[in-house]
Amino acid sequence: MKQQIIVSGLGGQGALTVTRLLAEAAQAAGLEVITSETHGMAQRGGTVISMIKVGPFRGPLIPAGGADTGLFLHRQNLAVHHFYLKPGGAIFVNTSIPGDYFHLDAREVAAQLGLAPVAANLILLGFAVGKGAFFCGAELLEQVITEKTPALFRESNLRAFRAGVAAYA
Repeated sequence: MKQQIIVSGLGGQGALTVTRLLAEAAQAAGLEVITSETHGMAQRGGTVISMIKVGPFRGPLIPAGGADTGLFLHRQNLAVHHFYLKPGGAIFVNTSIPGDYFHLDAREVAAQLGLAPVAANLILLGFAVGKGAFFCGAELLEQVITEKTPALFRESNLRAFRAGVAAYA
């Protein structure tokens, strides 16, 4: 089992949270996992990218054209990080604008649920899980969210994730 995933967003959108949850899920499933993050501009709303490699890999970076799956928390990041995806790779974008990718306006879903805009990251993650985009299913990620989320945010994070899974169904 080998999978290479990128998570692209802007600082403050939760790309690093999504990365951590996927890495924790891989570990819980007994899989090897390596992550890499570029988040120097995160405090200023700049571009953030994380890479998750699940399986027997040696280095943390995903080469151009190597990612199996991409989560784009901001549509404008497609222009910046799309080159990481391999031909035919699964692309999930937080947008209402159709394209050659799976799309869901996760910010709108968050607003409808009365959740903070940052919940869009978990909604998009759930949407991709619902499509079967990852090495694991919704049950394992729900378990990880339950175990790793501070009690104050646990219920809202689970609601967001479940809304994303349901949005695909």
